[in-house]
Amino acid sequence: MSSVPSGTERSRVPLFATMNRIPGGLMLIPLVLGSVLGTFAPGALGIGSFTTALFQDSALPLIALLIFATGTQVTFRTGGPVLAHTGVILLFKSLIPAGLIVLLGLVVGIDGFWGLSILGLLAAFDNSNGGLWLAFTGKYGDNRDRGAYLASAINDGPFFTLLFLGASGLGDIPVLTLVAALVPFVLGALVGNLDPQWREVLRPVPNIVIPFFAFALGTGIDLGAVVTGGIGGIAIGVAVVLITGSLVYVGYRFVLRRGRKAGIGFAAATTAGNAIATPGIVAAADPRFTEYVGTATAQVAAAALVTAILAPIVASFVLKRAGGLTSEDEVDVPVATVSAPDPADPDGRTTGGGR
Repeated sequence: MSSVPSGTERSRVPLFATMNRIPGGLMLIPLVLGSVLGTFAPGALGIGSFTTALFQDSALPLIALLIFATGTQVTFRTGGPVLAHTGVILLFKSLIPAGLIVLLGLVVGIDGFWGLSILGLLAAFDNSNGGLWLAFTGKYGDNRDRGAYLASAINDGPFFTLLFLGASGLGDIPVLTLVAALVPFVLGALVGNLDPQWREVLRPVPNIVIPFFAFALGTGIDLGAVVTGGIGGIAIGVAVVLITGSLVYVGYRFVLRRGRKAGIGFAAATTAGNAIATPGIVAAADPRFTEYVGTATAQVAAAALVTAILAPIVASFVLKRAGGLTSEDEVDVPVATVSAPDPADPDGRTTGGGR
């Protein structure tokens, strides 16, 4: 389906559509372009005024706007089954893996091992790609799974990384920094629930800001570090899918008792594109991590791409072996937002009554 609304002028060069055909392309392509410019012409964007402000210095404010907009999409009216699925994903995709990486860091130090920094590992493991999750569960899951997008809204951004580094003592992260990282999300959730119209107004924000802050992040990445970090990033991406996917699968099968649908858990085994910004944010809070930002950012970028491709493949394979690779019949489960009943389907059995 075309992402261009009907009635709009046809693109002479479909730049946006082309980026969207590539997993994570909306962020990865501008990131690479920014890296090329930052590597071979580092002074080109330093001419000042609006040029420098937008294309070189815009990453943090645009990421903050994205976090606020994400918060507006979260509703407080969520049913128990949806919260149960959300909790399982947060526990097995974010909290347990982050705890294991912190324990590893306490043993080997923040330098990491085999060229893999603890910062890069933590930033890649403790979050998930909510857009991919919604796309996959929209086809093979039910409204409990789609409602569990809340997990991606919660683990999105640098908060968990900052929290675990600070709590473990690996990083000297001020408490106020942790609070500051969460404030835009909380305010967004508050505004979105007080006035749902803001939720609709800010829904397009990711498509607007991601390419711009990705380009700005890219200008600070040396392609030499990408070559070095890219190999490690592929390894991290594969590890994210196999390790966190297996953990969420266990949660789906034995805690939620989803049976043949337990393979859906592997669709959560991703690294969010937003995580590419996390190493820089951590270094801003604790300068000791500054020397690891380039390599960690490159590794996380590679992991985001690898997981976007591999996670749905593995999830589909596991579902197929279990006989669950079919569109899920909806169950009568309360969800965050309830839509009006379809006149052709007054009971809401085929739509689940919500989206």
